[in-house]
Amino acid sequence: MIRAKTAGPRLLFSFVMAAILAAAPVSSRGAAADKLRVGINVTTIETLPIYLAAEGPLAGAIELIGGAIPLLTAGKVDTVTNAETQALLRSTANPDIRIIMTVAEYSYRIVARRSSGIATASDLRGKKIATQLNSSAHFYIVKTLRGAGLSENDVTVVGMTPPEMPAALARGDVDAVSIWEPAAGKSAAALGADGVILSGPVYRERFNLNSTAGVLADPAKRKAIVELLRTLVATSQETREHPERARPLIAAKLGLSEEFVATVWGLFSFPASIPQDMLASMIEQEPWMAQKQNRPARSQEAIAALIDASLLREANASPAR
Repeated sequence: MIRAKTAGPRLLFSFVMAAILAAAPVSSRGAAADKLRVGINVTTIETLPIYLAAEGPLAGAIELIGGAIPLLTAGKVDTVTNAETQALLRSTANPDIRIIMTVAEYSYRIVARRSSGIATASDLRGKKIATQLNSSAHFYIVKTLRGAGLSENDVTVVGMTPPEMPAALARGDVDAVSIWEPAAGKSAAALGADGVILSGPVYRERFNLNSTAGVLADPAKRKAIVELLRTLVATSQETREHPERARPLIAAKLGLSEEFVATVWGLFSFPASIPQDMLASMIEQEPWMAQKQNRPARSQEAIAALIDASLLREANASPAR
């Protein structure tokens, strides 16, 4: 079944992929030893443009490896996906981490139990909220509470893995969850009519590609990463313009129904850019992350140094044809 589902999007995307592939240098499709190692989150919808690149124009040129920034800092991948919150978290020990592109953005919401007496964000006082600790989803709790005149000390934040959350919420172990998809959508479905969606202050998770200054200083690896970004610009555009073609692939990869993916699709965007407010958002998050790590907050200049837009400029200067 999975093979049948993934074959559809591959054929539907054949025209754009063939064009990109024809434009790609022959050297980028060489031996397996020359593959660019790309770390990805294998459980999230945000990864979609990278799957499209790996199964289309860059087939055989990149190797996808499940993981996050620790793989990058261990030298096991050349570039890796993770939210901007994790770049802040991990760069204290590894200041050469660099954000090089936002692959996707996700608009968070909190899924809560109506029967717990929750109708608005102010009703979260004294409640138990599950999240993945020190993550973008955790920061969204903090931002939502601030908007309601509350603080993190006014609630009990419960660390939990995303797959555990729908059942925990349905059992009443927690009163609300703040998490990404598909766990958020599954949590809402688990509650049914007892569910309430809290949309607090606007916060978009930036699901980024990250690398390191050391990797980017390697001419061959830099060239391969620029080609990856160039391809992602094209696959992201196709995803935006023809979502009905893209959704079946990510549904198959994650074992979800296409109907589920369509239901949450409006919460995502696939910009293949570096958003103008990326730095401002990271500066806002830095004091919270510093408190979690029991350290002084870094300067604006130190945070700005974590963003490297030069590779994306190179990619856009010579777009895929």
